[in-house]
Amino acid sequence: MNLPFPPFRIPTPRRLMRQLNRRRLMVGLLALGAVINLGRAVHLQVIHKDFLQDQGDERFLREVQVPASRGMILDRHGEPLAVSSPVDSVWAHPPTLQQHQDRVPQLARLLDWETPALKARLERFGDREFVYLRRHLEPELAAQVKAEDIPGIYLEREYRRYYPGAEVSAHLLGFTDVDERGQEGLELAFDDWLKGIPGAKRIIQDRLGRVVENVESLAVPQPGRNLVLSLDRRIQYLAYRALKAAVIEHRAAAASAVVVDVSTGEILALVNQPSANPNDRRQLQPARLRNRAVTDVFEPGSTLKPFTVAVALESGAYTPSTPVDTRPGWLRVGRNRVRDMHDYGLLDVTRVITKSSNVGTSMIALSLPMERMWSLYTRLGFGRPTGIGLGGEQGGVLPHYTTWGEFEYATHSFGYGLSVNLLQLAQAYTVLAADGVRRPLTLLRRDGPADQEERVISATTARQVRQIMETVVSQEGTARRAAVPGYRVAGKTGTVHKILDGRYAKDRYRALFAGMVPAANPRLVMVVVVDDPRGKHHYGGLVAAPVFSQVMEGALRLLNVPPDQLPGVQVRLAGGEG
Repeated sequence: MNLPFPPFRIPTPRRLMRQLNRRRLMVGLLALGAVINLGRAVHLQVIHKDFLQDQGDERFLREVQVPASRGMILDRHGEPLAVSSPVDSVWAHPPTLQQHQDRVPQLARLLDWETPALKARLERFGDREFVYLRRHLEPELAAQVKAEDIPGIYLEREYRRYYPGAEVSAHLLGFTDVDERGQEGLELAFDDWLKGIPGAKRIIQDRLGRVVENVESLAVPQPGRNLVLSLDRRIQYLAYRALKAAVIEHRAAAASAVVVDVSTGEILALVNQPSANPNDRRQLQPARLRNRAVTDVFEPGSTLKPFTVAVALESGAYTPSTPVDTRPGWLRVGRNRVRDMHDYGLLDVTRVITKSSNVGTSMIALSLPMERMWSLYTRLGFGRPTGIGLGGEQGGVLPHYTTWGEFEYATHSFGYGLSVNLLQLAQAYTVLAADGVRRPLTLLRRDGPADQEERVISATTARQVRQIMETVVSQEGTARRAAVPGYRVAGKTGTVHKILDGRYAKDRYRALFAGMVPAANPRLVMVVVVDDPRGKHHYGGLVAAPVFSQVMEGALRLLNVPPDQLPGVQVRLAGGEG
């Protein structure tokens, strides 16, 4: 007979004991697990709490820099010459973007990449969390990138340097790199002054590097300090335009010009050709951005003759009317000859400068001790940098007078055998314009008189030399085209043979003009150098002098300098006769 359920069996004591032991084991294991978990929790939450929080923060909490804008560079009237504008840069999270390969061609078109090149970059940096794809986007392009909302593509706010005047002041201002560090010119010379101090903040990022929350500000960014220059943006443009036109007209290799305020030593304009637009980094080529006004030295030629005359007048042995016989148009000095273009015959000291006679200048110099000439050149600042603060300035060459022979002395008197840069020559002419006082040049605005003024020659001598140089701009002089309507102009031309392969080239020249206006009481000095003009003319009076005239006509009007040569009107000004 089959029963519906198995017969009930009474467990034996041994079996009951095994069951009880199993229960105790299970309870023990569960209790042990609970104790282990509790211990682990205590270990994590109490003992290693700080460590774990730091590890979490390292993965999601970041301290990041807050960019600070670079200081502006301003002209003397507060007009901006260099500013930093906020822009966006685009960066990628490569692992995310690689999961959306179908969007890469679209991104490449937006950022002007070749698609294979962009893919190769993403593969190369595939294990990184952050990689720049393009810095400093134009606002319109940044808006397009943002609107496309491509996974793994983000924008970051930065600053970009912008130069409103483009190539007009490129050599002087220089430029910065993509991280706004000064690389050339004033941007480099005053980098510590201009650069800002970045701030810092703590943020929370997600695993893709996107900012989820700004937690706290750690340091407020400090913008860079503004730099106010002595430059007048208006006069700078006048000089740039006139110089560029001269280079084009005369097919010159290069040119430089500087305008100086006589009363303060402030540089109001400094330009070079060729130039480049620093806003377009493709144009940043060394040959186009070399500041020739400070890096290039040259023999100043006949522009030094007024200083030879100044030495003669200071000696007391000469006056402006002292006769000098230049016949027969050449002078034997040792085994060499000094020549004039023509036989000018019997001249006086004034007409030696008017006609730019090498023979007459040499005769005057050779009658005076060499030491006096060398001493004047030294006090004018030749042979050493001006200390203007621009990198790469060359001090030129001024041999000590004890090394001069008689012929070297003669050639030094009319500007051969020594070298200067453009700023040195301009500073020397400011001595004549400032009644014999030498003032340091500066590129920074001066709100008061210049420090460290030094008397180089007497006021009487300086005025006499200015009157002599006025004849150069007369109808019988070499610089008729330097004339400025309504103003008396004093100046001197120079036409210098260039040295090529160690020898003077017969058909390669530098054309120079250095002058001041108004001649009775000069306000401005300007020096123009045109290198290797290959057009119809090459003389300083025909190539460089017209640049002076064009710039000074506009500059004097802008500065409200009253005319000193009105028809039928005699104007008396301090420092000279009208």
